[in-house]
Amino acid sequence: MDERTLITTYFARPQDRRADVILGIGDDAALLRPEPGFDLVVATDSIAEGTHFPAGIAAAAVGHRCLAVNLSDVAAMSAEPRWFSLALSLPNADPAWVGGFATGLFSLADRHGVVLIGGDTVRGPLGATVTVLGRVKAERAVRRTGARPGDGIWVTGNPGDAVAGRLLLAEGTEGSDAAALRQRFLYPEPRVQEGRALAGIASAMLDVSDGLADDLGKLLAASGVGAELDAEQLPLSPELRRLRGSEAVECALTGGDDYELCFTLSPADEAHLREVSAQWPAGVARIGTVVPGSGARWRLRGQPLAVPDTTYRHF
Repeated sequence: MDERTLITTYFARPQDRRADVILGIGDDAALLRPEPGFDLVVATDSIAEGTHFPAGIAAAAVGHRCLAVNLSDVAAMSAEPRWFSLALSLPNADPAWVGGFATGLFSLADRHGVVLIGGDTVRGPLGATVTVLGRVKAERAVRRTGARPGDGIWVTGNPGDAVAGRLLLAEGTEGSDAAALRQRFLYPEPRVQEGRALAGIASAMLDVSDGLADDLGKLLAASGVGAELDAEQLPLSPELRRLRGSEAVECALTGGDDYELCFTLSPADEAHLREVSAQWPAGVARIGTVVPGSGARWRLRGQPLAVPDTTYRHF
């Protein structure tokens, strides 16, 4: 396929036309018309074969992941995703692979009401760069900088599942538990509903992509505070406990690719949190407290817990 055929066959969709997209795919740039009273939120992430996902996984999973990681960033700002662009690098234009990729991509996009407005396709190593644009009411975005001493520290979902899933994918482990954890790695669920519900409630927030301990450290540093945390309160999934046993806590603290939300919250807002979180598909758990000072102090069964620095770094 040539580039034009690839784009018109797999990525240009008439159903994506709507009033806030004045001009989408097919010109030099897109034209958008955001509503007055909203701030624009922009997030860009790239995924590359061999770094962010292993070779040979389903094309649909690659399409899902490249959008999911950006939706997660927008969710961490309490924003509503609206539009996205895609730059796709392909070693060859295999119709079956591109079709699977587009299926995974648009299945997730349609669930969250986000439309493709343009991008680029090139020949090169397999990878994708997505930019998601969203909107949030003016002054309502949740940043990393608002945590205060006394706030509770919370996390959605089951951190640690995704890294276990990636390990099990490489090991070839079979069974229902392994399948569930592999699904968590291959098809992460961005917490868009949860993030939007936390606008005006959470004092600080970020998404967990590089491991809970490392990402929480970024939030604490941005807010200029410390934290005391209890690893026994981590919401570990039954599948992770069964398959990783004594390694489960380390998976939750240092494993990446979870795309859960970690946020802080005033005790006065906990009742409100319980009310809104009753509608969430993912659970939420309090794992610690913000304190004066700096850095995170973890404990397990009442004893200090040293968290190894095994977070993946590109450079």
